[in-house]
Amino acid sequence: MENEIKQFTVSVYTENNIGLLNRLSAIFQRRHINIESLNTSVSEIDGVSRFTIVVNIPESQMKKIIGQIEKQIEVIKAYYHTEDEIIYQESCLFKIKSELLFDERQIQNIIKESNARIVTVNKEFFAIEKSGRKEEIDLLYRELNAFGIMQFTRSGRVAVTKDEMKISTMLRAFQD
Repeated sequence: MENEIKQFTVSVYTENNIGLLNRLSAIFQRRHINIESLNTSVSEIDGVSRFTIVVNIPESQMKKIIGQIEKQIEVIKAYYHTEDEIIYQESCLFKIKSELLFDERQIQNIIKESNARIVTVNKEFFAIEKSGRKEEIDLLYRELNAFGIMQFTRSGRVAVTKDEMKISTMLRAFQD
């Protein structure tokens, strides 16, 4: 169905210019579309940045937005993907009172079972890092929240496609 709302991961390859993030987010804002996740990073091509944006919208609207994104001067190419076309992860950090780590055996079990890892421990707090799918991080959050979370932060989605991205080959040709 063309109007069925789906989750899309958008990959935007760009030159790294000031103000581009604002213009890209305005494309979604004008259409009253909430950005679920946003990540910017370097790409596999030297001098080219990559935006990874997650939105929930109908595919017909997604196609129009890709067209608007590609009209931006600094944008080299934009793609959209469904979840079955990508491999993705999110990452998060939890800060929790140190006394719980030693007094609550259940917290140690939760950390172990979730494949999270402790990144630092001191007298006041300890920090846990977890990478995985959104559902895994949500579950760990719910389990740890029962004990009290001092701080929590989560990254945007990072994703690679299962199939080759033709843009990589195309842009490498320009570098040679």
